[in-house]
Amino acid sequence: LDTDACTMCGRCTAQCPAHLTGKPLDPREIVLKVGEVMARTGDPATSPPIGVDADITVKADWVFERVQPEEIWACTSCKACDEACPVNIEILDKILDMRRYLSLMESNFPTELGGAYRAMENSSNPWGLSQSERAAWAGRVEGVDIVDPGDPFAHEYLYWVGCAGSFDDKNKRVSEAVAKLLARAGVDFAILGPSELCTGDPARRSGNEYLFQMLAKQNVAALDGMGVKKIVTQCPHCFNTLKNEYPQLGGNYEVVHHSQFLEWLVETGALDLEGARLEDRLVYHDSCYLGRHNDIYEAPRRVLGRLGGVEVVEAPRNGTKGLCCGAGGARMWMEESIGKKVNDERAEELVETGATRIATACPFCYIMIDDGVKGLGKEEDEVRVADMAIHLLEAIETADRAQAGTPTFIAEARRSELAILTPESEGEGDGGRAALPPTTG
Repeated sequence: LDTDACTMCGRCTAQCPAHLTGKPLDPREIVLKVGEVMARTGDPATSPPIGVDADITVKADWVFERVQPEEIWACTSCKACDEACPVNIEILDKILDMRRYLSLMESNFPTELGGAYRAMENSSNPWGLSQSERAAWAGRVEGVDIVDPGDPFAHEYLYWVGCAGSFDDKNKRVSEAVAKLLARAGVDFAILGPSELCTGDPARRSGNEYLFQMLAKQNVAALDGMGVKKIVTQCPHCFNTLKNEYPQLGGNYEVVHHSQFLEWLVETGALDLEGARLEDRLVYHDSCYLGRHNDIYEAPRRVLGRLGGVEVVEAPRNGTKGLCCGAGGARMWMEESIGKKVNDERAEELVETGATRIATACPFCYIMIDDGVKGLGKEEDEVRVADMAIHLLEAIETADRAQAGTPTFIAEARRSELAILTPESEGEGDGGRAALPPTTG
């Protein structure tokens, strides 16, 4: 009945980042084409929801008579179309259902996505790297406990690092920053290290439901076997999957994103921001899976806004109308060869705010926005892109340095970047908190 409810206003199309950058996807057309196939192949056949060219025929009850795979694979699953629809049509669900058919029944998916599928199946992560390297970053942070799934989980919180935070060089520094902040606040946490598998988000978002359930069931069995109750994530995609989709498979946990958790630590006084300053103009980029998918918009802004000296500004498209970075919907693992790159479009908008710092709260956003800013010729000392945890830790350690003259985390990170992210350059608990912070934005 969704298709009959469409008012054909085009608000979904006007908000779609794929359509805005010249891709073949038009969300309104998806809805109308599905309605057309249903109407013209029904018994009895009825008039389509909108007039169509007489030369266009629908020979079978088959949606791909009218919808092309190129349209479906252009979607970033940002949910901007659903958010804009005045009659609440669930457009994204239709696109994901069609992806599921193309992927599982016809093996009709972009060639490069096959590499990610094989990597998730064989190596349990889309990067295709050895699981033994998952906790390599933790060796550079003092006191990070790595728990074996065969042992009971004796800590209050599980820090779910995610694949990007474990394998991507940029995001390893985010993992270090989050771990250092948790340690400073006296949080009792541990990580799974090599035993942590991909949540399966890229598989489900690209239609490979079989692969998603294979990974998810293994994770649920491990987490339940250990007795994990509370999880802190740094990736909105992991957060969304663990919080909203694992319950479908029996995995019920209290899950918060690190932006929410850091806000709670700051508000309760566990994380002291006294003297923490950033003498910069800062703009925050909304993550689609944190914002539109989970309605968390204010937590990152409130944390960053608590820093002294910082001027927080907004991009023209922000909040519910924020523009996607282009990596969602498993687009991170596909080539973008048609039209303008979505991350370039978003990077231009963020740079035009005059900000000297861009804050993200998602590993994919970090990668895409940083690449887009560098593509504009902006050097690190002109516009610094980093996860909010890195910005926050830099401000805190700058205050520490002012008091004690100690080196800052950010100086180490910048030295790593200047070394072109080579492996060589990458270089205790309160236990008494009874509940996680509120799960709203």
